[in-house]
Amino acid sequence: MEFKDRLRELRENKSLSQFELGKEIGFSMSIVNKWENGKKMPSVQAIIALSKFFDETADYLLGLED
Repeated sequence: MEFKDRLRELRENKSLSQFELGKEIGFSMSIVNKWENGKKMPSVQAIIALSKFFDETADYLLGLED
């Protein structure tokens, strides 16, 4: 599974909008949208924030492990 799909699944499992997720991790809704649509990959800082927020490893988020 690709990063964009993992991110969308994790976000939807928490019943969050892209706006709400962005607010929680300190990024804009538009950047979250770009991540989920595969138009942009997150920075290292964003991966760290997402990993902490979802309590998942960076490897899991990036699709390196299941």
